[in-house]
Amino acid sequence: MKNETVRAVNRLTTRWAAQAPVRDSGTVLAASGVWPLLALLADGAGGPARAELAEALDTPAEAAAGAARELLAALADVRGLRAATGLWARAEVPLDEVWSAKLPPDARGTLSGVPDTDAQVLDAWAAERTGGLIERVPVSWPEDTRLVLASALALRVRWTEPFQEAPVAVAEGPWARRPLRRLSRTTRAPDEVRVAQGPAGAVTVLEVTGTEDVDVHLLLGEPGTPSGPVLETGLAAVTGAVPSLPVGELPDGTPGPGLTTRTVDSPFPVDLLQVRTVAFSLFAEHDLLDHAPLFGLDTARDENFEHFPGISSEPLAVGSARQSAMARFHATGFEAAAVTAVAARPGGGAPPRVRHRVRRAEVRFDRPFGFVAVHRDSRLVLAAGWVTDPDPAVEADRSAGARRPTPPSR
Repeated sequence: MKNETVRAVNRLTTRWAAQAPVRDSGTVLAASGVWPLLALLADGAGGPARAELAEALDTPAEAAAGAARELLAALADVRGLRAATGLWARAEVPLDEVWSAKLPPDARGTLSGVPDTDAQVLDAWAAERTGGLIERVPVSWPEDTRLVLASALALRVRWTEPFQEAPVAVAEGPWARRPLRRLSRTTRAPDEVRVAQGPAGAVTVLEVTGTEDVDVHLLLGEPGTPSGPVLETGLAAVTGAVPSLPVGELPDGTPGPGLTTRTVDSPFPVDLLQVRTVAFSLFAEHDLLDHAPLFGLDTARDENFEHFPGISSEPLAVGSARQSAMARFHATGFEAAAVTAVAARPGGGAPPRVRHRVRRAEVRFDRPFGFVAVHRDSRLVLAAGWVTDPDPAVEADRSAGARRPTPPSR
């Protein structure tokens, strides 16, 4: 992946995470699923809409489609990740062949003009492309819908070192006395935990390594710190934009939120890290037009003008832009998926005697925290979110797997 594209997508993730409202059930978002669609729109846009999209993308409009195509091709090569893009248009809508040729192969379909029929076709596409993690394309279906551009991402990660799961009630804090699915493990890698400093204070960052190409990082801020600043600092630390210190360089005591460290004598020359966290399941649906300037869609939604002359000779305006996203974190791995859609409508052993000085570290995520899923090599953020409502232990006892998020009805 090109570094400049990765940085552009990550900047959009950071800006979105700072603005996205966090509901009582938490949230999850994937700018990596939005950015390619905005780039394809920018390539075919004109006038103020083109300039706004380019600004949101941090990429010149004339280079956007090429960057999107390269990004989508690179995502397809990430182990554990499936990525797809689709375009559906009414038969009577004349598409610009130069523009549509920049889409991935086999990405085109036809809309019938019957909302229920078209919804079924696109929902089947979403379910197939995400392996059933998301079953609907989040788009409204007015009868004058002329075109739908959609992306689907599905991520499945297995931990290199699984957690042990047990029902535990947290002793204090916002989750006090709630029986939760506690995940625990002890590893010989204390430096999986780092501490970064941000405008709102310290953030503890735990890296949970996957067997594929993706790792998940858990982010814990100081008590009471809002989600936005914690995610912003955590994202910067994970992507290398700000420095962070590993346990080996931190003093004994409590050098970061939820983190305790100490140096002790041991008969074995082994440093240890004890992790305590919780299983969680999230589903969120985002209306991108609620933050239209962030995504460069403010002008493009005005139906009185023609905004996409490079896509079609028929005047088009953005009528709907939404994302459905989910995430599950459990004892053996992590799943995340996002489907994003933009719809256009008409517009203008015995111990030895030798003693060793070793480090012992413990980190606990027992109050609301953030997370990011990151491609290990490029540092592209694939998904991010905030956990406020962990999985209850009672549901874990009823089923072998993680609680499945239930999306709202259409």
